[in-house]
Order: sequence, then structure tokens, then C-alpha cells
Amino acid sequence: MNAPAATELPVVVIGAGPTGLAAAAHLIDRGIEPLVLEAGPAAGAAVREWAHVRLFSTWGEVIDPAAEKLLAPAGWTRPDPAAYPAGRDWVDLYLQPLAAVLGDRVRTGARVTGVSRTGRDRIVDADREARPFLVHIAHAGGEERLFARAVIDASGTWATPSPAGGSGLPALGEKAAADRITYRVPDLKDPAVRARYTGRRTAVIGSGASAFTALAHLADLAKSDDGAGTKGVWILRRGISGSTFGGGEADQLPARGALGLAAKAAVDDGHADAVTGFRTEAIERAHDGRLILVGEDDRRLDPVDEVIVLTGFRPDLSFLEELRLGLDERLQAPVALAPLIDPNQHSCGTVPPHGRRELSHPEQGVYLVGMKSYGRAPTFLAMTGYEQVRSVAAAIAGDLDAADRVELTLPETGVCGGAGLFDAPDAAEGDSGGCCAPAPQLVQLGVPAAAEAAAAEEAQAGGCCGS
Repeated sequence: MNAPAATELPVVVIGAGPTGLAAAAHLIDRGIEPLVLEAGPAAGAAVREWAHVRLFSTWGEVIDPAAEKLLAPAGWTRPDPAAYPAGRDWVDLYLQPLAAVLGDRVRTGARVTGVSRTGRDRIVDADREARPFLVHIAHAGGEERLFARAVIDASGTWATPSPAGGSGLPALGEKAAADRITYRVPDLKDPAVRARYTGRRTAVIGSGASAFTALAHLADLAKSDDGAGTKGVWILRRGISGSTFGGGEADQLPARGALGLAAKAAVDDGHADAVTGFRTEAIERAHDGRLILVGEDDRRLDPVDEVIVLTGFRPDLSFLEELRLGLDERLQAPVALAPLIDPNQHSCGTVPPHGRRELSHPEQGVYLVGMKSYGRAPTFLAMTGYEQVRSVAAAIAGDLDAADRVELTLPETGVCGGAGLFDAPDAAEGDSGGCCAPAPQLVQLGVPAAAEAAAAEEAQAGGCCGS
């Protein structure tokens, strides 16, 4: 198999989402030709699937500087940097125009099915680093192979959501109950979707921004003229502590902090109940077709009509198995990055900026960036991905000084409760570093101020901390 010299080859970027398109812009800025391969029918395919959700970052935080540099000569108008776009706005006003400027450098409907070194599987050492990368793709016309001087995987994690099962595997019966389960924040402005949840009891499993958003949307539906009977049941695998609802007013991204406060208000106002310390082991059908969530020790919750599973995402590494990746055994993130983002080690959502050093692998010339670089860890920001690809593009161009510079200051989340807050075990098990997770129970957070203060004092005495 004869391949061109590496310097004559493009850098293949997998994924035409925000980070992938930014990577292409930074490569062009460095005089390097990119080729962006997108499995979906259009750029920003994943964002289009949550087009109804508003970002908690402003326009000024979700536009990459190198991308803006490409867009400006095309007559592009920059949106108000202080405004908050929805996913649809991000696509229509930024991602699609950027893809249009990139032109033939973006190929849609091209799914990457494998990446390797030309003529070398992952076993072979000889002459390995001198060989260009080989990228296999599938498209409507069949299969194709491409050569690349480097590979930047910005394919994200959207297509591989985590299941409801508390052990990382689908709960027993979860797949059979697929007709009543979604793994996305539903668009309640869509009449058909709205009808599915109106007047019904819906379980929301998860503890991050997506779960906050879903709870807030269900509460809005419950308060609407036609929303009588709509009720949320918030399923948390851990107990409620000071960090459960995020950083609130202490979050330097105000809209992100407001999400947690909206989720708390949904519970306080009686539009949702919170079930704490519950890990789903099975999902059973009730006689009327509704679903019963079954936890550890065969504990059962009252039936629900629908389940929204928002337990995070995980990377698809199947098409990278012939590459020598250095991934953390817990998070499936690059080993040097993992300690910075591992929720087992800290609960602070704030992550220091990082670049090519933290993103490098034993296989030189391959980088996982964007959401995929975080593996299974949460709290990723668009601006983090933009800084990643700026550094990676500089490294590919040979400018290691620029690659190693930090050109980003990330906003504080306002959440930092110390180590061990991630699915912490019950305090009775002797984990003094984490928050206690009580036995599964139905709790109402909307209580008088005096009782709330007493509960907070009790939580503090138990070792839970949050700011």
C-alpha cells in the first residue's frame, strides 16, 4: 500500500461539531489543510438534536477566535456576545456558516469506522511513527480509505448515553421499556412531545445540568394551563448536600448556576419529589403498562409513566482500537487529563485549562478533544475544547511554545465540596471524605425555613460540605 508523504496529507478531524470545526479553523490558521469527517447529514448534527435547549454559556463564550477570523471576511455578523443562544441558534448563526466557509473541507455523511497506521496494526513497532494514519470511512456510496498526517477525534459522546442502571450496565428490563424511556432532555414545546408528558408522572434520573433542565421544564409544564397532574420524580444516586444543586449564585456562569436553583425550586414548589440514594437495578412493567423502578435490596418506587435518563455519556472507542491510546482506567480519558477531571478525586466543577501535553497518547499524532477527551467525566465547556484544539494545532505545526501556553481562564463553578462526593457510599461505611447517602427515601425539599436550616446543620455535622 503506497501512501503520500505525511507532509502532503491533511489532518483528519472526526466530527463537525463546535470543537471539530474549531480544530479545522486553527489548522487553517497554521497553514495546515484539515479534512473534517461528519457522520451526520449536516455540521452540528448532535447540537441539532438538542436545538431546543438553551446554553448556559453566552455567545462570547461559544465562538472560537480562529473560527471568527475565518468567518469575518465572509460578511458574518457576530451575535450579541452577552446573549444566551439555544442549540438551534448555535447551529444556524455560527456552526452552519462556519461549515459553509470551510466548504469541501467538511464531508458530511462520512462515518469513521476505523483508524490505524498504514500497514501497521497496534502490535507492530517497526517504522510505526513514520507511517501515515489510515482512516476507514463508510458513506452512502460504500467504503473508502483516506490517509492523514494526524488525527483529531472530536466526535463527542452524544451518540453513546449512559444507561439508567446504577452499575453502569443497562438495568434489567431497561431495553424492553424503551418505548417509555428517553436519554435526552425532551422538547416540551413540540406538541407531540408535550402530550407525552402532560398530566403524567415522569422520573428524571441524573444529577447534572441536563437533569436540572429537564426538571425545570417539567415544572413549567406543570404550572401551565394544560399541565395539571404533571409531576416529576427526581432520582439521585447520592444524598442531597450543599453541592447537589450546583454553585447557584456563586457560579461564575450565572445561567449555569440558575439551572440548579430552578431544579431546587421545582422540588420546593411541589412539582417534583426527590428520591435520594437510589441506584436503579431493574425496570419492571406495572399491570397498566407504567414502569416501576427497582433499586438495591428490591426497593420499589411508585409507578411512573415516563423515564428521562440523564446519567451522562461515554466515549465510543470502538473505531480507535488499532491505535495505542493512553486512557485512564476509570474515566476513559487521557491519563494526564484524568486527575484534573476525576469526580472521585474532587467535586470541583472547575477544570484548569489544558492542551497537547494532557491530550497526548503513546500513539503520536492522535488526539481526543472536546467532550470525548473527558471520557465519562462531566462539566465540559465549549471554551475548554477551543483551547484544546488551539494547543493541538500548534503542536501539529511544530510550534511547541504556543502549544504549551495557557491562553484561557475558565469560570469557577461555585461548587467544591472536597473529595469523594461522586456517588459516595453511605457514611456508615466509614468514608469520612464524602457526603453521606441515606437509604432510598422520598423527600420533600419544600419545607419551612427553620426545618431547612436544621437539615442543613445536620448535613454539615455529617461531613457534607458545599459552598
